[in-house]
Order: sequence, then structure tokens, then C-alpha cells
Amino acid sequence: MSGNDMHIDGEEGDPSEMLDADEAAEEITTDPDVPMDSDPEDDDTQEISLENDSIAHFDRHTDSLFCITSHPLDTSIIATGAGDDTAYVFSSATPSPLLPTSYESNPEPGRKSLEAIAELKGHSDSVNAIAFTLPHGEFLCTAGLDGRLRAYTIPPPQSLSHQQCKFLTEVQEVEEINWVAPSPNPAYPNSIALGASDGSVWVYTIEGSDPASALQPLQAYYLHNASCTAGAWSPDGKLLATVSEEGSLYVWDPFGEAAASGITSQSSGQAIVGLTGDDQRFAVEGGLYSVAIAPTGAFVAVGGAEGNIRIIGLPRLFSGAPSNENATKSQKGGGAKNKAGGAKHTGATESSSGQAGQILASLQAQTDGVETLAFSKPPLTLLAAGSVDGSIALFDTAHRFAVRRLIREAHEEYAVVKVEFVSPSPSAGNNSNTSGAGGWLLTSCGMDGIVRRWDTRGGTAANGQGLVKEWRGHRGDGEGGGVMGFVQSENDGRGRIVTAGDDGVSLVFDTGEA
Repeated sequence: MSGNDMHIDGEEGDPSEMLDADEAAEEITTDPDVPMDSDPEDDDTQEISLENDSIAHFDRHTDSLFCITSHPLDTSIIATGAGDDTAYVFSSATPSPLLPTSYESNPEPGRKSLEAIAELKGHSDSVNAIAFTLPHGEFLCTAGLDGRLRAYTIPPPQSLSHQQCKFLTEVQEVEEINWVAPSPNPAYPNSIALGASDGSVWVYTIEGSDPASALQPLQAYYLHNASCTAGAWSPDGKLLATVSEEGSLYVWDPFGEAAASGITSQSSGQAIVGLTGDDQRFAVEGGLYSVAIAPTGAFVAVGGAEGNIRIIGLPRLFSGAPSNENATKSQKGGGAKNKAGGAKHTGATESSSGQAGQILASLQAQTDGVETLAFSKPPLTLLAAGSVDGSIALFDTAHRFAVRRLIREAHEEYAVVKVEFVSPSPSAGNNSNTSGAGGWLLTSCGMDGIVRRWDTRGGTAANGQGLVKEWRGHRGDGEGGGVMGFVQSENDGRGRIVTAGDDGVSLVFDTGEA
């Protein structure tokens, strides 16, 4: 019988069993000032004060944002993918003045999130890669850790609405997709490449006329022996360079233009340039994780573990303008996997093998993995490298890749996630206060939750490592609050940066005068 039952029965206890007051071993007193549920460890709790420089935000995602892209014709149209298995399309054009309500300890009515134009579901795992096709952004592709590549039709930006963003089709050839990259080749519009966890590389072209066959495979490559970690197109979209965790680099000829101009493949008719760890001059123990091709197309840079960077020469392809008839035919030549000339050749192409496949330089200015690489636009000749050790290195490609500047604590001890030069703005003229005259401004983001912009010129601009401005608003500190990526634009003398936050929020920053 329970104690409560005994009390309810009303039975009186034996007085001899009762304690006298002086027999009590301890008297327990209560402190009316201490809450009953208080815990002494709570005394260490700190109130976090967030600084927020954003002018707008989008917070419809319920998990970390992993990827972000902007429309090629209207950079205010943004698409994001996240760990909630969902992608969103929204416009960043509407400003708002206050911090997101969810960030406040005592929420008060604040600014509202930007409205979603489209909510894109269908993935069963995180959406970790996303891209609009080129040149007009007719399609949006989302890729996930479920191995699915999904394509959506996107109307022109001026008429974009939720009802018009329609699912077109999907393919699933691999277990996980790591990245996607649209081809800028004007002769092959709406073509896109992807790299997978099994090391395979795929190139598709998209046609919206028949949903049943809208995603047509042009090529599939299988030379990487580990996860394909990154890929980049040449500026003209003719060549595709990819790297992997086992430290290999391959340069592919997806549209057959190199083969048509007489450049022979080095490995089973697939790659026109191929290097692996078997070549000790190229070997990077720990793998390769970033790749970028120079604006001239003359060489490719790959970055990997322990700050290692390799510079490899590429063949040069020179072509005339293709005829409209041939360009149209080339779009329908898909389905030719593992063939050097899988798509029809367009236009007259000349080539120069030059230093193709040769190791031009081996660089190591940083101490940890190089996660991101970016080249400046001509006439500047800079290569920027962002590292897990928090540093940014600037190399001069015109002077034997000498280190121009090493910003050791660009993002303190937190990893640098992305670096990208600001595109030159034609409206900038020769105004030295603008970013357009040469595009010498470099934007970076990191796991500290901060976006920074740097002046990469020498002289007085190097004082203070060239830091021009920074923007805060994400939680930061490396614990679920870093910036996983960004897009930037400079229009009509002003610029904006839109971020993808590990805290599940996308922030819009006004950069002021461009």
C-alpha cells in the first residue's frame, strides 16, 4: 500500500514512532529568492548579442542552407537548397530594416521574411547543389544527397511566379551528387555537369519539349577512383575540369571540340588531360577539393590538403562562330556516353597543345586544405585561394605565381568557404572608388559567419591586409552559424550580396556604392 493510500485512509500513527523536535538531524530552509527549477550551472549562461547588417532575410528553410545561385538575367532572383530536402526561389529585391524575429531573445514584431516565389520539393535528402542553366536561366537544376538531379522550367524573370515554376523531370544515376555546374558554351545552351560520390562525372543537356526525355545525357566519365569533389568549366564552356578525393585531375572534352581540332585524349579516349597521385610531382596526399580555370583558358589550378596548389597547362581551343543550323543540331546529339565526340562539332576550331598537361607550378602558402579558388578578370592576373586554416592567399599568375599577399587570419581561425572576385562593372569607368575598373575587389565568406571584402591592389591598399568592409548577421563562431556560400552582383553603381547560412537563414546585404 502506498504512502498516499495510508494518508487517505486517515489512520493515526503510533505516537512513539514520531520524532521530537530536538531529535531532528537537519532542518531544511528554503530561499524564496531562488526559483525551484534553478540550476547552479545556469550561472555560466551568456547572453549573445548579434550584430546584423542585412537589409532583408529569407528564413523559410528549416535546416542549414548548403547552396545558393542567382538567375543569369536578373541577379535579384535567388535559389537556395538546404538540409530540409527543399529548394526555394525568392526575390532579394525587397529591403527590410530589422533583425529576423527568430534571432531575438524576447521576440517583438520585426521585419517579415522575404516571400517565396516557389517551394520545390521532391528530394528525399539534403539539396546540396543548385544552378540555373545558361545563358538565359530557362531551367533550374537541383541536386541532392539522394542522387537525384531534378529540373524545373523557369519563365523569364519579369513574369516569374509560383505557378510558372514547374517540375520538368528527374534522373538518378548515382547515390549522391556533390556539385553541379552549368556550361557557358553558347553553342550548347542548357547543358549542365555534375560530380558524384562514386567519382563519376556526368554532362546533361535539357530540352523542355518532352518531359519524358528532357534530361539527355551527353557524356558520363568514370576515371576518378574516389568522390568527385569539384568541377569547373573553361570560360568558353568547351572544356570541363574535375578533381577528386584520391588526388586526381581530369580535363574532359564533353562536346568533342578538342577532338575535332586534332587534340588527342590521354586516357582511353576520355580525358584530354589527366594527372593522378602516381606522378609524385603532382601528388597531394589527402586529396583535391577545389578547381578553377584561368580566364584565358591557358591553365587550371587545383587545390587540396595542407595548402597544396598545382597549376597545370591546358590546350588552347580557338573557334569561329557556329552556324545556327549546326548549333541546333548539336543540342539533339545527346546520349553518346564515353565518346570524345559525343555531341556534334560546331564551327571551325583551331587548337594549340602548347603546355597541355604540364605542371607549371607547385604552390604551398597555407597550412590546411584549400577549399576554394578564384581568378580575377583581366587585366588583373591574380589567383585567390581560401583555406580551412582561415587564410586567403593571393598569387600573381603573370610573375611565376609569386605570393602577392597572404592574409593569415582573413576569417580568424575559421575555415574560408568561398572566395570570388567582383565582376568588373562597365558603368564604373575609371573611378578609383568603384569596383568596376578591373574588378580588384575580392569577396570572401567563412565559418565565422562573416562576409568580408578585400582590396587586392598593392601599395597603400595592402595596409590592414586590404580589408574594405565586412557584413555580419549570421550566428557564426563555427557552431551552426557559418556562411556556406554567397552570390554577389554590382548593378547601376550599387551592389548586393546574398548569403546561404548554416543557421538556416539567407541574408541580403547592400554593399553600397559598387
